[in-house]
Amino acid sequence: MGWSEYTLAFAAFFLTHSVPLRPPVKQRLVGVLGARGFTLAYSALSLFVLGWLIEASNRAPYVGLWDWAPWQNHVPLTVMGAVCLLLALSLGRPNPFSFGGAGNDRFDPAHPGLVRWMRHPLLVALALWAGAHLVPNGDLAHVLLFGTFAGFALLGMWIVDRRRRREMGARWEALLAEVRAGPVVPVPQSAAGLALRCGLALGVYLLLLAAHPYLFGVSPLPV
Repeated sequence: MGWSEYTLAFAAFFLTHSVPLRPPVKQRLVGVLGARGFTLAYSALSLFVLGWLIEASNRAPYVGLWDWAPWQNHVPLTVMGAVCLLLALSLGRPNPFSFGGAGNDRFDPAHPGLVRWMRHPLLVALALWAGAHLVPNGDLAHVLLFGTFAGFALLGMWIVDRRRRREMGARWEALLAEVRAGPVVPVPQSAAGLALRCGLALGVYLLLLAAHPYLFGVSPLPV
């Protein structure tokens, strides 16, 4: 199909990540599906379209921009450890500054976790994932794919900051000042909880390493 499938998959990705999240459309869908139903349906749709986009990039015509070398695989191998750790330490945690925070009313600025260093850990993880995968994927289709994701993440931080500042008003600055007034290395609320999340990060990293050849058709290990 040449570039046609790739273009179509990209268009589907942007449509599914913009139209359903517009307030009027989202409210209508939530009214039909319910809040939990919308979250499950939207998550499933997003994963399906993302998988299609990645597969379409693999099937797109090869246009080389730089040559591959074995050392390049070490970049995502290293960075993905940090990505898994960011995800494990931020998912399901309160974060009133960004999207996806769980139980934001329980956010404690004295124990902010990763929020002490970054307001958008999920978007930072996405930017790191995309940037690291650019290095060993020097063909046009994958450069467009990972470059778009990296730009999407960086732009998303600015968009979410602007939206949350508007929604929270003066509370945004006051809460941020409270967070920054704490220790540079925040004290975890639970040492056992921190150890569990770090163990989860390691498990996910090893699982991705083992599943990568089956999911994406290429081993992430250097030759």
